[in-house]
Amino acid sequence: MAKVSIIVPIYNVEQYLVECMESIVHQTLKDIEIICVNDGSTDNSLKIVQDYAQKDNRIVIIDKQNEGYGKGMNDGLDKATGEYVGIVEPDDYVDLHMYEDLYKIAHENDLDVIKADFYRFVYKNGTLIATYNQLSKDGTGYNQIVNPKEHPQVFRYILNTWSGIYKREMLEKYHIRHNTTPGASFQDNGFWFQTFAWAERMYFVNRPYYMNRRDNPNSSVNSKSKVYCMNEEYQFIHEFLDRNPQLKEYFIYEYSLKRVRNYFWNYGRIAKEFRLEYLYQLSKEFKEAMNLKEMREEDFTKLEWQKITRIIENPKAAYKWMNTSARIRKTKNFIKRRIRNVKKILHI
Repeated sequence: MAKVSIIVPIYNVEQYLVECMESIVHQTLKDIEIICVNDGSTDNSLKIVQDYAQKDNRIVIIDKQNEGYGKGMNDGLDKATGEYVGIVEPDDYVDLHMYEDLYKIAHENDLDVIKADFYRFVYKNGTLIATYNQLSKDGTGYNQIVNPKEHPQVFRYILNTWSGIYKREMLEKYHIRHNTTPGASFQDNGFWFQTFAWAERMYFVNRPYYMNRRDNPNSSVNSKSKVYCMNEEYQFIHEFLDRNPQLKEYFIYEYSLKRVRNYFWNYGRIAKEFRLEYLYQLSKEFKEAMNLKEMREEDFTKLEWQKITRIIENPKAAYKWMNTSARIRKTKNFIKRRIRNVKKILHI
């Protein structure tokens, strides 16, 4: 049994795949299994991983018809044999010490989940620009064993599935898998939530190992026409909580907070012509959550709660108000930047 199975979900990423694979095959932890799931790529991606597999017997290739991210990830999880499981997106890459360092801590402390900080990066005019991201914004909660039932604030950390590893025994015991809605996006949300809800021994490392690309035009983050994928994913999570009331009593408010914040993020991501229609859907969902007493004002910022109540009362009026507020904030930020630039020039 390998110490870590690393799943790489692949679909038309020939431009980035070599950099990704190089960072995995040269990990300082040699006892790894690399599961490449080719989800019906029409470019050179399959050939690239086949060439790697000819030279490295740790690589397993699943070549399948295109069925979407969630199904491909689940096929990889079903194939995995490692003690722990990691995920690397094919347009990203990782520090060469990532899996050795994380596995050592996880194995020694019998962890269910271990996560680390990461970088987000883009290339501008050929120059790498990387931004450090702390999972815990206030810097607390690191380098200690945490039970989410006792510390539900971990659900407020940055959401991703790829900056850590998961004990496979836990994934199998609770059958933790991705949502498989065809053509959907953001299916990492459901997997992430399940791992946090079921884990009893978690650990967060305040060191970045993972490089997350933000300039791939084919990324779901940049697909402005996928309007309701986020909502479908949070319906999937809600159904999971309904099936597990012993978890729902602990985490329903954290679920609602994460859902609302991701809905607001999604509102800014989608094309402008869909935004009013989207607010009508949010109004419906927020009303239902209020009726079920699944949202508390105390969990949200003042501005967030103001948005929620306005959207519930009148989506069309909320749309106009949110557009006006956004323009005002944009103008204020522009003025602040100009003032900072002038101060730099004048050495003030």
